[in-house]
Amino acid sequence: MPSVKLNSSRDKIIKNRHPWIFSRAIDSVSGNPVNGETIEVLTSKGEFACRGSYSPMSQIRVRVLSFNHEEEINSDFLQKRIFKSINQRDQIIDLKNTNAYRLINAESDGLPGVIVDKYNEYLVCQFLSAGAEYLKKDIVDILKAELKPKGIYERSDVDVREKENLKPAKGLLSGEDPDDLIEIKENGIKFFVDVKHGHKTGFYLDQSDNRKLFQDFAKDKTVLNCFSYTGGFSVYALKAGAKKVINIESSIPANSLAMKNFHLNNLDENLVENFTEDVFKVLRKFRDEEKTFDVIILDPPKFAESVSQVTKASRAYKDINLLAMKVLNPGGILFTFSCSGHITPDLFQKIVAGAAIDSGRDVKIIKHLSQSSDHPVLLNFPEGHYLKGLVCYVN
Repeated sequence: MPSVKLNSSRDKIIKNRHPWIFSRAIDSVSGNPVNGETIEVLTSKGEFACRGSYSPMSQIRVRVLSFNHEEEINSDFLQKRIFKSINQRDQIIDLKNTNAYRLINAESDGLPGVIVDKYNEYLVCQFLSAGAEYLKKDIVDILKAELKPKGIYERSDVDVREKENLKPAKGLLSGEDPDDLIEIKENGIKFFVDVKHGHKTGFYLDQSDNRKLFQDFAKDKTVLNCFSYTGGFSVYALKAGAKKVINIESSIPANSLAMKNFHLNNLDENLVENFTEDVFKVLRKFRDEEKTFDVIILDPPKFAESVSQVTKASRAYKDINLLAMKVLNPGGILFTFSCSGHITPDLFQKIVAGAAIDSGRDVKIIKHLSQSSDHPVLLNFPEGHYLKGLVCYVN
């Protein structure tokens, strides 16, 4: 088996069992491994450290699959990892009321770069790293045998694959091609999902727990949902008895699908108003018109794709939170999120605190939020904690 040897100064990283080994940690490479191939990682003394997938074009040179010398990386290994992930979800998901959730969450489930989401009878996959691509056929075969889905569809049409010297990939991998819209059920609420063209794999499954919690704050309230996408939080709000919901979403197809989701749940569309515009512009307009709301959701897209973008992203997060605080009624509730992995929870809280100071409002955090339980975070992989949220009381 091809191998890499670590620098003596980097041997200690193995003790922390972090699943990423960066290029600067590697002293030498033996055996001419190809992109994605499984290799052995040796300490500077030549002792076994771990096995992982090799990516010669990426700064993350090796993504660790196993620290166990006895474990061979084969179909049996993959089957065990996949079965463990499935079993975990069976224990934490209310399967009677939910049929859409994440089955495999990449590094945190021991399969780096592999995302598998379940949407009713279909599976939607992303293979984001060279190793994931190398093992794709075996993984798809196991998913097909274990779960017998109606179809398995790939949505690896993402820029991150370029860092692994991979081209975007999208299309049917097994079984029947999904319909243009798949009907799912989440916490007993129905949604249409476009797995072929929608964001990520079609739906923001990582907000499932937060959408359910949000219902506690929506009854008899006027709700403003910013970056509303296909209306997830808004449907939950109306189900909880909100008086009025306003969605701001720049995508015409997303707003159109949101209306279909309202109709799917037999909700009164007269209680909904859609703005197909830029959120920043609409919030400034509401501020200038002194239009206010009882509850506001800020769930923007990723503002920081890299470390170099953190400063610019921080300004955008502060601006959007400041505007929201300006249009909240006294005693209003702000649900605010960041899905940028490079924005740490501490930094995000400081940004929101800065917005509070500039708004002249007294703002209290009443709850910290994270991604849903089907998106677990391995303790030795803190990078897996990407979604941060705060529920704030704004006086």
